Formats: sequence, C-alpha cells, structure tokens
Amino acid sequence: MPSLTVIIASTRPGGAGPSIGHWFVERARAHSTFEIRVVDLAELGLPLLDEAKHPRLHQYTQPHTIEWSAIVEASDAFVLVTPEYNYGYPASLKNAIDYLHEEWKHKPVGFVSYGGVAAGTRAVQQLKQVVTSLSMMPVNEAVAIPFFSQFIDDAGRVQANEAMIQAADTMLDELARVEVAMRVLRTRTA
Repeated sequence: MPSLTVIIASTRPGGAGPSIGHWFVERARAHSTFEIRVVDLAELGLPLLDEAKHPRLHQYTQPHTIEWSAIVEASDAFVLVTPEYNYGYPASLKNAIDYLHEEWKHKPVGFVSYGGVAAGTRAVQQLKQVVTSLSMMPVNEAVAIPFFSQFIDDAGRVQANEAMIQAADTMLDELARVEVAMRVLRTRTA
C-alpha cells in the first residue's frame, strides 16, 4: 500500500491546523487507499534552514535534517494542510520544503487549505509554484475551507459538511491515480 504523509503546516499555538489536519487524516484512513503518516511541523520543530550544503547534494549534517529526509523519502504522496497568512502560506512550510530536494521528486501532492473568504486558495497557488520546481505533481482536486472556524466545534473537532467530505475523497482518488503513474518515474531515477 502506498504511503501518504499529511503535513500540518501551521506552527501557531492554538491554531486550527491540528483540528483540520486530524479531520483529514480520519477521512484518508476511511478512504483506505494509503498508509497514513502525520507530520505536525509544530512538533517536528525544524529550525530555520541550518545546513551548509545545498539540499540537492544530500549531504546533511544535522540530526533533524536526517530525520526529516527519511520521512519524506519514505513517502509516496503528500497532503499539505495549510492556512493562508497574508495571501500566502506559513514560513514554517516553506522552511520544511526547502530543507530537502531530491526526496520530494516525482511525488504527487494535494492541498487542504483554510482561511477566510478565499479559503486558503491563494496560499495553494503559491505552493504550486514551489512544489513544481521540485518536480512534484500537484493535483487539481483540493479541499478549500472558507471561514473555517464555523466547522470547528467547542471540543476542537471539525464538523465537515458534505462539500468538504466529497472534496477530500475526490482528492484522495486523484492522489492515488497520480501516485501510481509517478511511481514509474521514481523507479527510473532511483
């Protein structure tokens, strides 16, 4: 079974990222297409990029980089759960992406975004430029949650509507299809 790593991007204490991320993980597990791994960047705690050599060289010296590299290398696909901050995505996510290079190559990526009226879609548009430069394949299907706080109950659990559930399932279907196609590229370049 291929592996899907769900990356919760926001590191803001008390933010909605963990709630939205855990809702999506439950949905992905119910979908039963991928083996799921969750990485919360707040828990991973990567410092600002502190490797002297370019990530393309894969000559890491920091234990946190070696650990992060192993997680990303072992993953067949990704979902980035991201808020939108000032028309963009959080610095924590850019930092986590920039730590590595080859480990991302030829892997599909989907997006669960949240925010106000734009539902995080402007952050996703910026992310698509970044991930394609790493030879990743962003899928068009996505989950975009506008005015996200209305979907989080007093216990911090997401109460998804039908549109969110359908979007998540459609995105997971597409990630599975694209992962199979891109696996050929990964085996040819390995």
